[in-house]
Amino acid sequence: QVRLEESGGGLVETGGSLRLTCTASGLTFKDRNCVGWARQAPGKEREGVAAIYADDISEYYVDSVKGRFAISRDNAKNTLYLQMTDLKAEDTATYFCATYDGFCALSNLSNFGRSGRGTQVTVSS
Repeated sequence: QVRLEESGGGLVETGGSLRLTCTASGLTFKDRNCVGWARQAPGKEREGVAAIYADDISEYYVDSVKGRFAISRDNAKNTLYLQMTDLKAEDTATYFCATYDGFCALSNLSNFGRSGRGTQVTVSS
C-alpha cells in the first residue's frame, strides 16, 4: 500500500523558515519521474510549488517561491524535503507531497499526482 506522509508544518511569523518532510512507504521516490510539493489555500485551487525530476538535477518552482523555497530529496532515506525561507502570509496553505509518473510539470503534479494528507503551514503577519 502506497502512503505519503508529510510533516514539519506549523505556525511561523512572516520572514521565518520551515522545513517540510515527506516520507514514503510502498513507493520509492527515485523511481518516480516527478516528485514534489503542491499547496492549497482556503478557497483556492491546488497549485504545484516545487518539483524535482527523475534525474535528481532538474528542479521547478512556481514563480512566487523562487529564491525562497528549495526542494531536495535523500534517496537513501526515501525522503523528500521542502526548505522554506522568508515566508510570507500568502504562503499560508496546506502543503502536500506528491508524485507523478508522467511529464514532470508543476500543473501535472498538482492536478494528477498521488499525494498525502498534507501538513498545514500558517504564516502570521
